[in-house]
Amino acid sequence: MGFLIRKNDFVVVIKGKDTGKKGRVVRVFPETSRVLVEGVNFVKKATRPRKLDRQGGIITMEKPISIANVQFFCMKCSKKTRLGIKMMDDGSKVRYCKKCGELVEAK
Repeated sequence: MGFLIRKNDFVVVIKGKDTGKKGRVVRVFPETSRVLVEGVNFVKKATRPRKLDRQGGIITMEKPISIANVQFFCMKCSKKTRLGIKMMDDGSKVRYCKKCGELVEAK
């Protein structure tokens, strides 16, 4: 299954409790079809005191969300959009915005 959302892409959440929030993809988990987006999907977790962090308590952390709940955000046309794949003359594949045609930089 080929995902078009990759690390460092700017995405917008289209479904769930954080609908409308934008952020950069920190990590992609292809085996579970989830992405970790910075500033999105904060949850509270209770931790026990351990040797490393002597104080326990409730911490706030980011959790991955489903890749189906995010959509690529094009910086040029300032809209959420789908991505397409083009074959270049040299045989390489590049991603592009389907609304404005702008090529998405390959990293």
